[in-house]
Amino acid sequence: MPEQKPITAEELAKSQREISISEFFVKNKHLLGFDNPRKALLTTIKEAVDNSLDACDESRILPEIYVEVSPIPESESRFKVTVEDNGPGIVKEQIPRIFAKLLYGSKFHRLKQSRGQQGIGISAAVMYAQLTTGKPTKIAARTHPKKPAHYYELHLDTKKNEPEVLIDREIPWEKDHGVKIELELEAKYQKGQQSIDEYLKQTAIVNPHLHLTYKNPEGELIDFPRGINKPPQQPKEIKPHPYGVELGILISMLKATKSRNLSSFLQTEFSRISPKIAKELCEKALLDPSSRPERIAREEADALYKAISNTKIMAPPTDCLSPITQDAVEKGLKKEVNAEFFTAITRPPAVYRGYPFQVEVGLAYGGDLPSEEPVKLLRFANRVPLQYEQSACAITKSAIQTAWKNYNLSQSKGALPVGQAVILVHIVSVWVPFTSESKEAIASYPEIIHEIKLGLQECGRKLGSYIRKNVRVKDQKERANLFEKYIPELASSLSSLSSEKKDIIQENLQKKLKKELPNILAENGTEK
Repeated sequence: MPEQKPITAEELAKSQREISISEFFVKNKHLLGFDNPRKALLTTIKEAVDNSLDACDESRILPEIYVEVSPIPESESRFKVTVEDNGPGIVKEQIPRIFAKLLYGSKFHRLKQSRGQQGIGISAAVMYAQLTTGKPTKIAARTHPKKPAHYYELHLDTKKNEPEVLIDREIPWEKDHGVKIELELEAKYQKGQQSIDEYLKQTAIVNPHLHLTYKNPEGELIDFPRGINKPPQQPKEIKPHPYGVELGILISMLKATKSRNLSSFLQTEFSRISPKIAKELCEKALLDPSSRPERIAREEADALYKAISNTKIMAPPTDCLSPITQDAVEKGLKKEVNAEFFTAITRPPAVYRGYPFQVEVGLAYGGDLPSEEPVKLLRFANRVPLQYEQSACAITKSAIQTAWKNYNLSQSKGALPVGQAVILVHIVSVWVPFTSESKEAIASYPEIIHEIKLGLQECGRKLGSYIRKNVRVKDQKERANLFEKYIPELASSLSSLSSEKKDIIQENLQKKLKKELPNILAENGTEK
């Protein structure tokens, strides 16, 4: 066998070339939630609906969203997805980049609660549809009744990560404002826990201000009515908190700032840094407050970073959050879950890594819910359902670690409790720490798990009280019913032992039972 010559560095260099973000995700589409045809359908609808809800909420518009999934007649594995909203619309120039350019959006650089964060979602769905069918995505958008509606057909150039416009024209459209998107993709429709049906139902629960209409692939039209007629409170954008900034980010901020001195930089680029705190940080880091920020050396930036860690700074403001609220969580559950007991709690804001967050917990019990199965755990982040990677999620871990036996639900070690219950956990934050780009599970920060458990325990105590009270009443009723069942036989036996007639004894026993039963129920806290 001839000896192979070693390959030189110059020869290796010839094969090196830049990889576009689009090319990367074409080969790694599972990272974005396109693992398989079933999940691809869910992810596509999820991204489109999330965009619609964010746009409506930011414009203070009560959302009206229509979702249709229809099979393509000539193919068993292709579906057309249509999502239409009544939001503010999109200006003409932005339409191609929003839908056909990865990592393009308005939310990545701001600290404010929103469903989307990375500017990947809807453009990834466009990319997947293009990869699997070759068909362009169709978009119609209008911003005002007096302005024309614009229609586009787009492809995503994966080599350049740029939109490729195939059709651009004005069209007549009956909507005053809004967006409509149509995609054709390889997918699989299947009902069940991780289906698009379940996702839309959960979206309706956690967005009670939404009116959603859904036409499934079987032609059924399902209506999710609005539970409240008020849009959620719009969160405000905040500046980063110094506790959440790492050294490399701090160095970049120092180089990019427009502030003329270090003291001004600290006060204008961060939240919760007053002139007094800025002076204290500079003294601890042995830095001159009047220094030019861009001239701060790496060693000096490191000293400033350590000073921040060792200084007590007020927690970040929380008006950047918009929780559903306790009352709305209950209304959302009552709207979609058939149960007999409901409770909810909105925890006070807390902080992890300098990011404010808030936990909400809702619980429904009884009614038509199955009694011999594990409770149904509904996980949400910034009003978006999380349906995959349940075991890896901080919400699931917190629910398992909660001692549900204290609240009259049976529970095996290391498992969710069993019983007639639905548990809802919702986390809101300016930056939700998802475990991957597909945004299906929340990382297990100790602060987050602690807050979730406190919320679960608070709802659990209310549930335990309800179960104990109602179990006693149920037992009393069952004993009374059992006694009533045997009254004729008892009356017959007493009649044979005495001179009283059977009918008179039976009548007296029934009167006694009717007289005492309301008193027994009242003692156990139940009305007649």
